[in-house]
Order: sequence, then C-alpha cells, then structure tokens
Amino acid sequence: MSFPVEIWLRGDNHATTDTIAPVTREPRAWTDADVVHVLEEMLRALERARHPDAPRDRPVALRGFSWIVSPFESGGVVIAMELTLGAVVAGPFDVPESQLSAAIERVVAAQRTTTTVH
Repeated sequence: MSFPVEIWLRGDNHATTDTIAPVTREPRAWTDADVVHVLEEMLRALERARHPDAPRDRPVALRGFSWIVSPFESGGVVIAMELTLGAVVAGPFDVPESQLSAAIERVVAAQRTTTTVH
C-alpha cells in the first residue's frame, strides 16, 4: 500500500509531496510493527526532503516529535508529525482515529522504554 506524505520544512514557503509504500496490509489491519514502519518512513521522508542524498534506510528513533491523528475532510484520518526540522502529514487512512492513536501511543511508548542513550 502506498500513500502520500506532505512535507513542510522550516524556513520554506511551500510544501512538497512524496509517496511512500511501507506496508502491505490495509490500515485497519496494521500491526504495531506496521505502525512503527509507517512512522519511520514518514521521518525518513522528512529527512530526505532536507537532505536528498540521505540513505533510504537511515536509522531513526521514535522520539523527539509531536504527533496527532486527525480527521481528514473527505474521510479517514491523517497522521501529522512535527519536529524542529519541519512537519510531515501522511494519509488519509481508512481506520478509526482511536485505533490508530492507540497504536501510535503504544509503539512510541515501547520504543521509549527500549532505547538507551549514552
């Protein structure tokens, strides 16, 4: 399944669009691993917008950003993430807001407890 991401970099006056294809399941059937993959690909797309030569598989951590799952005007929900670098919005996805929000909360909390920073 591929989906669009809108990317806005701080200091730019316009947004760009990219497409990522991270999962094979439909959003209502996403596992926590699928949600992690979607979030990681969103972060990588934002990084590539600033640094086009960045490796496509660059390691990322699910911390240091604000996020929200929000209704989309024509149906479904979008995931919006904001970082110091800018913002990225993915979707819309056909999944209940509460289901996707709970999954994101779970995977972000799980990574927070397993990531060690020295």
